[in-house]
Amino acid sequence: MSRSAFLALLTVGVVGTAAWLVFFSSVLGVRDIQVVGNLGVPAQQIQQATGVPEGRPLAVVDMAQVEERIMKIRQIESARVSRGWPGTLVVEVVEREPVAVVPVGTRSALMDRHGVMIEVKDIAPPSLPVLRVDHPQPGDPATGAALAVIKALPDDLAPRVAEVLAPSPETVSLRLKDGRAVVWGGRDRPRDKARILTTLLKRPADTYDVSSPDVVTVK
Repeated sequence: MSRSAFLALLTVGVVGTAAWLVFFSSVLGVRDIQVVGNLGVPAQQIQQATGVPEGRPLAVVDMAQVEERIMKIRQIESARVSRGWPGTLVVEVVEREPVAVVPVGTRSALMDRHGVMIEVKDIAPPSLPVLRVDHPQPGDPATGAALAVIKALPDDLAPRVAEVLAPSPETVSLRLKDGRAVVWGGRDRPRDKARILTTLLKRPADTYDVSSPDVVTVK
């Protein structure tokens, strides 16, 4: 056998061994699943949701499929999965944060900014406003408008809101914890409305109409 042929066979052998180690053996298999970003969802629950058994070659793990499985956990808003060589599967998650409460019978469902019901509780957090719409769900125009208004509320105003009502996307209104009412209107010009409302609330009244920021009324 010539020297060049020997080197060629040696190269093939090395490449083949390396490929076997990476793609077929458990030498570079998953030994640990590291979860980052979770606060409310237990790491063990997320690890189980990946569906990746210990020892599976890290190189052949389908990241997109794993992310899809994790996203089936209702409390997870987004998930990103990556490889951490030599044997760690890294899962970075962002959990859904509740922004409103939706009455469900005698209980309360927590809703995130996308209109997704995260969980149902016996007692609602007093810091969150109650959302009153006909069809509280993702994609519902009235729900989307109400959530947009909640998002637009400045930090000093948001804690003062008890309820957000939206019979339609253009007729959103607020009820403050002190009983006063705010006619907000549609989701247009949220910064102007919030700024004007903050100033108007310094004046005693029962109702504040900022639905048209250029022509506001106080009753």
